[in-house]
Amino acid sequence: MKRISSIDITRGIVMVIMAIDHVRDLIHVDSLTQNPTNLETTTPILFFTRFVTHLCAPTFVFLAGTSAYLGLIRSDEISKFRNFLFKRGIWLIVLEFTLVMFGIFFDIGFHSIMFEVIATIGFGFILLGFLLNFSSRKLGTVGLLIIFCHNLLPIIPLADDSILKTILTPLFGFQVYPISQNHTFFVAYPPLTWFGIMLLGFSFGEIFSFSEEKRKAILLYTGVLSLMLFAILRFSNIYGDPSKWQFQKTNLFSFLSFINVTKYPPSLLFCLIMLGIMFFILRFAENLKGKIAAFLSVYGKVPMFYFL
Repeated sequence: MKRISSIDITRGIVMVIMAIDHVRDLIHVDSLTQNPTNLETTTPILFFTRFVTHLCAPTFVFLAGTSAYLGLIRSDEISKFRNFLFKRGIWLIVLEFTLVMFGIFFDIGFHSIMFEVIATIGFGFILLGFLLNFSSRKLGTVGLLIIFCHNLLPIIPLADDSILKTILTPLFGFQVYPISQNHTFFVAYPPLTWFGIMLLGFSFGEIFSFSEEKRKAILLYTGVLSLMLFAILRFSNIYGDPSKWQFQKTNLFSFLSFINVTKYPPSLLFCLIMLGIMFFILRFAENLKGKIAAFLSVYGKVPMFYFL
């Protein structure tokens, strides 16, 4: 099976978008004190500069699952592909904890180690390797259950010192672990929360074997459904994100509050709006041709190289 151009183009788009926020974070004079999503101090342009880059991580993780599905159907046997996922997963985790950490902090002592998007994709590949005997639709169902239900965990009455809470917290939520007096381990991307997105992406791999028109229709309708469900749940302010939206000083800032959802860890509403936008981009990429498509595909074909 040849490469699927819409996947490469979509990856390329989010890789270019990612650079916007990484540049902002490094050269923005007040980046350490002015949170771009803090409505008390931000500006609309600064907010949207950050908001648009929220698209990157869920797209990476979702399409990593899709690529895993496509790799599986190309493979001669499940056991062979399982070994590939194990090796790739371990390699990604090693890269995250060494080269990426050094690139971020320039600290040869590695006093801060962060479990971020590269490691969570690696962890997801390893876990997915154990589940390859299950059908893609069953795995997609599990992914949906994780995405829709993980926001229930904070309201479960568990004692702070309970074993269950100790186990679940780093798997589903942000956590900081002092390793020694001078070394700290951060779980910035809770692996099981993001694994739900990967499983959903794995199940969606099947649509790329459908006819072009059917695939476009599914992407369009799924995008519309995701954004409609986001709007309904967000308006209700009942479930889906720990941060509630509120009316602000202007209609524009009220809208910013409405779409200002939680990424760490990715809430249900974060997943709905970001994956909804991603489905529209995939649909758009199905028709994109010419020099722009070729330009974006360059980045989409080598996302890891570009990221590093």
